Parts: sequence; structure tokens; C-alpha cells
Amino acid sequence: MEICREGETLRISDLDPFLAELLRQIPMSANPEGTPTAEARLFSKPSTEKEACAEWKSYVEPELRRLFRSATDTVAADLTQLNGNEKSLRNRTLRIPFEHADAWLNALNQARLVIAERNKFTDEELNDHDRSPIGSRRDLSLFQVNFYGFIQEFILREMESK
Repeated sequence: MEICREGETLRISDLDPFLAELLRQIPMSANPEGTPTAEARLFSKPSTEKEACAEWKSYVEPELRRLFRSATDTVAADLTQLNGNEKSLRNRTLRIPFEHADAWLNALNQARLVIAERNKFTDEELNDHDRSPIGSRRDLSLFQVNFYGFIQEFILREMESK
């Protein structure tokens, strides 16, 4: 896999089918439905004060949900480049318009938070970058969190250099 900037596009090329599939899972992974702790992380209350929380839920949370959904929709649209026959995913290239960088950062962050909450990863697990190969579904989920973090880091680095 190679990641670089090409003009106003972020290019991820030489994608193998495994990493392409992980990327295709971003929108689904970002959905906190069925995981109350993930919902609480994404839509954390601003205060312990009841009235402030009620106003937050009425006025701010709906807009946050709309922004999160919009970011995920943008990423899903970009990921259509990877749709099709699984065999054709070998050495594919994903081009992300630089103007979509914020949406990608948002959706990747959502996905990382939701996956971490679903798996109840500890801080120690999340910070263990020398973890052994994938041996279970939980290991795969941890790899996914770290892979998404790697993509976020690249996007942020390119945004700073612009």
C-alpha cells in the first residue's frame, strides 16, 4: 500500500483486498447503533446540569448527528471506487478529493470510537503498537482501529503541509 498526495487528491494505491475491505467498512463501523457506550462517547453530555443536558439534546445533538451522517455519506460515496468484484480489489487505487479530508477524519474518528467501545478496549490495548498478528476477531478490530488511525495521521499530515 502506498499513500501520497497528488495535487488536490489523496491517493491510496496498491491496496490489497484485505485493506480495501477494511476501508469499505468505515461507514458501517462508524454506526453506534446498539452500543450505548459508543453513543455516549460520540454524543457526550456537556454538563451534569439537567437543564443544560436537555438543551444540548434538543439543539446540538441533532446537528451533530446530521454532521456525522454527512461525513459518513461522503466517505461512503468516495469508497464506491472500491465496489465490485473482490478479485478486482487487488492493487486498487482510492482517490480522495482533498476537500473531503475533514469528512474522512470525522468518519474515521467515529469508526475508531465505536469499534473501541464495542470491544471494550483498554487504553493499554489501544496503545500497544507491537501487538502480535491477528488471531481473533478482537485482534482484527484492534488492527482496524490502528489502521484507521494511520489513515487519519496521513490525512492530518497532508492538511498541515497544504
